[in-house]
Amino acid sequence: MSFDFSLSNRYLEKAISYRAVRQNLISSNIANVDTPFYRPRDIDFETSLTEEIAKKFHKVKKLELAKTDPKMMDGIEESSKEATIFFRDGHLARNDGNSVDLDVETTELSKNNIMYNATIEAFKKDAMIFKAVLTSSKNI
Repeated sequence: MSFDFSLSNRYLEKAISYRAVRQNLISSNIANVDTPFYRPRDIDFETSLTEEIAKKFHKVKKLELAKTDPKMMDGIEESSKEATIFFRDGHLARNDGNSVDLDVETTELSKNNIMYNATIEAFKKDAMIFKAVLTSSKNI
């Protein structure tokens, strides 16, 4: 059980967790570069996390569907509540059916590593702000 000392704390923890999962998926893709018929996997969590954060901070802007007739149905509200793992296709498969592109995987691994480190730093800063508040209130 974690202690939420700020509104963003929970989302930073989720982002760190998802980044670690993504790191493992990309590493698995690289490890299977020579496995016949292997398809690279990835995870999409940014969209669901962004939607969740927007709802929490009340910044959801909803575009209303224009109705020209009262009998028209309301629009369907799409919401992806969880991260989804998908196959990253779009790259040509080699003769053995493997579609892992080593250049794409190493680039994605580097991008994910940078984002993971940035999220860790944001988490540390968030904790430092809370600590500063406690320290200054103790001196009052």
